Amino acid sequence: MTHPATLPEMQARYGERYRWLLLLAVMVGTMASIMSSTIINVAIPDMSQQFTLGQERAQWATSSFMVATTVAMLCTPWLLASFGYRRTYVVAMLMLLGGGVWGGLAGNFEVVLAARVVEGLAAGVVQPIPAIIIMRAFQPQERGRAGGIFGMGVVLAPALGPSIGGLLVDWFGWRSIFFMVVPFCLASIWLAYRYVPVTAPGGAAADRLGNRLDWAGLLLATVGTLCLLNGMVELHGATSAQAWVLLGVALACTVAFIGWQRHQARRGDMPLMHPDLFAFRSFAMGSLVAFIYGTALFGSTYLLPLYIQMAQQLSASHVGTIMLPAGLVLAVTIPLAGRLSDHWPIRVLICLGLALLAASFALMVTISLHATLWLLVAWVVLGRIGLGFILPSLNNGAMAGLEPRLISQASSAINFLRMLGGAVGVSLCGIVLEWRIAAHGDSLGHPDSSLARLAAFDETFVMLAGVCALAMLAAWQMRTPARLET
Repeated sequence: MTHPATLPEMQARYGERYRWLLLLAVMVGTMASIMSSTIINVAIPDMSQQFTLGQERAQWATSSFMVATTVAMLCTPWLLASFGYRRTYVVAMLMLLGGGVWGGLAGNFEVVLAARVVEGLAAGVVQPIPAIIIMRAFQPQERGRAGGIFGMGVVLAPALGPSIGGLLVDWFGWRSIFFMVVPFCLASIWLAYRYVPVTAPGGAAADRLGNRLDWAGLLLATVGTLCLLNGMVELHGATSAQAWVLLGVALACTVAFIGWQRHQARRGDMPLMHPDLFAFRSFAMGSLVAFIYGTALFGSTYLLPLYIQMAQQLSASHVGTIMLPAGLVLAVTIPLAGRLSDHWPIRVLICLGLALLAASFALMVTISLHATLWLLVAWVVLGRIGLGFILPSLNNGAMAGLEPRLISQASSAINFLRMLGGAVGVSLCGIVLEWRIAAHGDSLGHPDSSLARLAAFDETFVMLAGVCALAMLAAWQMRTPARLET
């Protein structure tokens, strides 16, 4: 008996439950991609010591992944239209699997960075797909529930990842964490051949010859992203003139990218980021929220493990002890918030989540040197409750009311902006932390922590709280069309 391959065949085979099976299939792969993005932070101190890296260079283990992810997200709509869901998804999973094994066997830091880029490209292709499926396969009144259930599964990866990863680093060294994605990738490939259709979004056959990738737009986005991040790093270096040149090139690339996307849309070609998206107020404001929120979220994901190990002088396994309860609370909060998002105004839930996240950052200043563990856990948990209110609501709220032709573009664009904000956040936290540590007369090269180092971390957390407050201003402007569900 042959297995169904196209979307109509799979719907006929599995019936009403098929959309949930499809969501499960892509959830496993997304878990693997998110785990690979965050788990590296636990290993940065050990990796820095082995390869004799400064903080500025070590953060590229995270930043290189995020740059690759950010750029690759823009290609997802074209890949799906050209090759279909299954082929696109399986190739991405094979890349993620190969990058994990390659990074674990690396003999120098340059190979580690190359492996991280491969993993990042794969993660960037995969991560917009679930939102496309939720918007296309589920009714409006089910999308909050679907997003909540999907989110609950996905956050288990970063919840369990640092816990297991911290133990692995302590027991087997930093290399072991690269291999954690292997079982997830293998399971996702098996599920893909069973439940993911070969067809493109909407159920049509994939058409490689009928679609052309916007190479010029992709080049502008890539150069602009790299110049932006390198320019931010150089701002704190000795060559400030070079920093402003790089930031100027980034700005020029941004202006050129916007103009080129408008030109592509006018002549009927397929732009990477369709300008019509930003004519919808909810999407425009949601995109701004996604960028600022990404800055705070990924910046804190980078900063917290460093704080635990370098400011509080706790081991890598303690990172997991602190992050695990917060991750489990997040996994419980997300489905509850998802159900609420089907009934409550989206902007209220997002603003509430951002307020809790900002409070968790601001309250870090109350933790003293060598503080009791429960207080640190409490503030991290508070922030994860805030994330639970934001995650199921942001994509659904931003994309509600969009024309079906724009859904794939919308998911790609909003994930691109969130990850771009995240890449900026990681660089920003690294720059601000080094600046404040130097201002207080300390250095991360010293083996012991101090009150000066703690103050530098506190000031960086307060900066993240301010970023969340800015996102609240944009979130309040999000107005979804009046009850699309009815």
